[in-house]
Order: sequence, then C-alpha cells, then structure tokens
Amino acid sequence: MAIVAPRRNLGRAFAWLVLWLFVIGSLFPLWIALKTAFTPLPNLYDSAGSLLPDSVTTTNFTRIFGLSPEQGGFVARINFGPALVNSLVFTAICVAGQILFSSLAAYAFARLRFFGRDVIFYLFISATMVPAIVLFIPNFVLIKELGWLNTMTGMVAPFVLMTPFAVFFLRQFFLSTPSELEDAARLDGASPLRIFWSVVLPVHRGAIATLAILLAINSWNEFLWPYLIGRDESSRVLSVALTNFLQQQPNGNPDWTGLMAATFLSILPVIALLVILGRRVVESLQFSGLK
Repeated sequence: MAIVAPRRNLGRAFAWLVLWLFVIGSLFPLWIALKTAFTPLPNLYDSAGSLLPDSVTTTNFTRIFGLSPEQGGFVARINFGPALVNSLVFTAICVAGQILFSSLAAYAFARLRFFGRDVIFYLFISATMVPAIVLFIPNFVLIKELGWLNTMTGMVAPFVLMTPFAVFFLRQFFLSTPSELEDAARLDGASPLRIFWSVVLPVHRGAIATLAILLAINSWNEFLWPYLIGRDESSRVLSVALTNFLQQQPNGNPDWTGLMAATFLSILPVIALLVILGRRVVESLQFSGLK
C-alpha cells in the first residue's frame, strides 16, 4: 500500500501536467491575439518577443469602429455591429433548424419501423463522403436563380436542414433510450410525436446541448458560403467582415493590431457560449448516464 500511493500520486501529477500543457497550448494563440489587440500600432514590432505589451491602449478597438483617428495610414474599419447581428442570426437559424430537423430524422431512423429504413439511413450517411466544395457551384446557381443573393435566406439555405453528422450523432443516443419509458408513454395514449417531444428529447438534453455547441461553433466560423452569397455590406457576417477589413489595407500590409482587436471581439460570443453551456453539457451527460 505504501508503494501504490506514491505511484498513484505521481500518475495524478503527470495527468495534471499534461492537462495544463494542453490548456496553455490552447489558450496561447488567444493570449497573443489579446496582447496584440492592446498594443499601440507604433510599438507592435518592438514588443513582438514579449508576452506582455510594452504599453496598453484601447485605441485599436475604437479605431476599427471608426471612432478614433487613423494610425500609420490605416483607414479601414469594420461595421462590427451589423456584422455581429448577422452572425448571431445566421448561427441561431442554422443551429435551430439543424437541431429540429436532425432530431426528427434521427428519431425516425432509431425508433420508427418503415420499409427501407436502414438502407435510406446508410445512403444518407454516405453523403458525408461527398466533399462540400462539390456542391458549391450547383447551390450557388440555385440561390442565384431564386434571387437570394445578399440575403440571409440564401446564406442559411444549405445549412438550416439536417446534416448527416447531426442525424448520426443523435440517432446513436436515441437508440440508447430505455424502451420502458416509451412503452409507458404509449400505454398512456401518447403519439409518436408526443413521445419524441416529451420523453426522448428531455432524456437526451446533454447530447442535444453538445450538438448545439458544435453546430454553433461551426456556423459561427463558416466563411466560404457567406463570402460567396453575402458580399453586400448589409448581409456580411463577422468572418467575411474580417476578411474584407484585411483586404482594405494599403499595399497589402496588414493592420495587425486592428485585425487582432476585431478578431478578439469576434471570439467573445463563442467563449460566452462555452462558459454558459459547457458545464450544463457535462452535468446533463452525467445525469443521463446515471439514469
């Protein structure tokens, strides 16, 4: 026993060390972006080798909104407010639509009995092998013919319905639903839709919250499709607005301090989402596992 305890403590210490190394490696780029955002533009390269800025300023944040004078010949700005609203709306519609339609499809594939169910499911899952870039041209032509260019409708159209990953992810959880719960609800006269809404979904809150976080991060970072469809300033999302800001710089010389300030602001909603829902996801998965 005296030998086992030190080994256990040593293993725990090593595990904590590896965990902290992963944490530092994950947060280091974010810290560099934050440090650059608070660095005065003339001092950017003077403090490049330091983890802390030589002096701190908030001018970069006000400058990207056009609220402070230009520095070093940089005149570009970002309409951050409209771009933020567009990104929030885009993300909310994509996540809500995919959660709704994917959960319905996943429940049908997991619990309902109909002809060709497994064949249809595997054909649907095989769509993950089709590169997304292959669908860009036909989707773009369709959106253009429908007159949805530079509209939120055109940007969310390819993402609002179910995706193979979301359906597969939820189906695996729905298959683990205790059949006794559904049988009891069925004896009480509940319809399949009622069972889905009142029994299955509450049991798998953790899985749905996890999927919502994954979809939200993916939608928030989506760039190529919004860049093709939402080129107009009124329909730009943040990822497109940041790229446009970078392209406005004279002689191709990036405004790193302004760009990092805008980038850090664009990261804050994702951080807030993880802080708010991260613990709930873990707790929900624990409780669902215990039940």
